[in-house]
Amino acid sequence: MAMAYRSADTVFDEMAWRASGRTPATLVAPHPRSAPTGAIMRTISEREALKTIRIAIADDHAVVREGLQRIIARADDLAVAVDVASGDELLTALRSTPVDVVVLDLALGARSGLDLLKHIGSEFPRLPVLILSMHPSEDFALRSLRAGAAGYVQKETASEELLAAIRRVAGGRAYVSPDIAGRLAVDAARGGEKRPHERLSDRELEVFQLIGAGKSVSEIAGVLNLSVKTVSTHRARILRKTGLSGNAAIIRYALANHLA
Repeated sequence: MAMAYRSADTVFDEMAWRASGRTPATLVAPHPRSAPTGAIMRTISEREALKTIRIAIADDHAVVREGLQRIIARADDLAVAVDVASGDELLTALRSTPVDVVVLDLALGARSGLDLLKHIGSEFPRLPVLILSMHPSEDFALRSLRAGAAGYVQKETASEELLAAIRRVAGGRAYVSPDIAGRLAVDAARGGEKRPHERLSDRELEVFQLIGAGKSVSEIAGVLNLSVKTVSTHRARILRKTGLSGNAAIIRYALANHLA
């Protein structure tokens, strides 16, 4: 019996959706229709509006947002409709401004990017979110997909790959950069044994990453908008779950595993 052909894109989509634990929506091609006789032609601006993918950018670094604006401006089919620096600003903007894709920084100031991602999924369930992260670790990619992201790219990604990722998720497909996809495949082949940091909750992993970046408990409390006591509690749980001895051990581990 002849085997059905599956394109590389189809296999890639299945890998990313399987990692997220969700089922991809069925993609239905629009039914072709011809314009009725005597129909009034749309203006050029209307035709342009129909084909433009509207994007919301959320990143707490102005330099990053400006860079994204410049990259997106090169593409005729993409336009930035929302440009904000915080999660609260993003949610407010999404309630009043229609967009097709959100490009979201995973480390967005005071609010957990993963928490925000879940909130967007709850309030705007059909809106795809592309995570833009400084973390090359496949663990952040996997957690993002599980939290509802449609795609995950690193901040140092080449501009053409970023544009391709935006178009892909806007079209209802998943996107994970090839190097991250390769690591996810290796992890899947490795089996069920968890590495120390994989035992952490999403919030604990955020605290872990910030400790790994050399930040103090008080600095982490400011970044995540938590009390010092809460951060200290998370730190104690991190040490217990990972078996690491202290901040220096966390920093070494984070660097070795691309978590900082």
